[in-house]
Amino acid sequence: MSGPAPSKLSPELVLRAYACGIFPMAEGRRRGNIFWVDPEVRGVLPLDAFHVSKSLARTVRRGVFDITRDGAFGSVIRACAEARPETWINDDIIDVYCELHRLGFAHSVEVWLQGKLAGGIYGVALGGAFFGESMFSGTTDGSKVALVHLAAHLKAGGFRLFDVQFVTDHLKQFGVVEVPARYFLERLDEALAVQADFYSGDVAAALGGLLAQSRTQTS
Repeated sequence: MSGPAPSKLSPELVLRAYACGIFPMAEGRRRGNIFWVDPEVRGVLPLDAFHVSKSLARTVRRGVFDITRDGAFGSVIRACAEARPETWINDDIIDVYCELHRLGFAHSVEVWLQGKLAGGIYGVALGGAFFGESMFSGTTDGSKVALVHLAAHLKAGGFRLFDVQFVTDHLKQFGVVEVPARYFLERLDEALAVQADFYSGDVAAALGGLLAQSRTQTS
């Protein structure tokens, strides 16, 4: 961590931070202190080598879940905050990201099962970069399905960089790679020069391409 953030975050400040490769995190769900985080290594999910296991691909193809985008952003970020005992998402973080969503910079993908929110993921789009923040699962494969659909939206929209901040066991199955900060910043500069669009492109075709990759990959 590089130091404390101001007591009151603003959307403009957070966007400037993302453009510099840093992001805010709170000390805990009920704690007010927020810090800027500047990792020495970064987790990146390559969209051209995104891995979908055969079993997960079958789940997505079966269509048991209903998928929406930006349909319940506030519910997703709050579910992410409550999903684990130790979290970096407090009320100040929730407020500023909901404002970023209202301004068109923060987005979510929701997974629904029988009318109930069963999983989701949210993050921030800036130029051709998407910064994944957090995900949650309320049922088996809920967060995984959300991540696959998010990747399809990013491919369809022309995004060049999918930042996931840190490498985790959960993300390893999707092909996450760890890159040095210097390399990440170079990739970030290139991505920021691109004008991607979260709502454009053929998402169905992009999703089909991701699932087709699973046929040549091991589960």
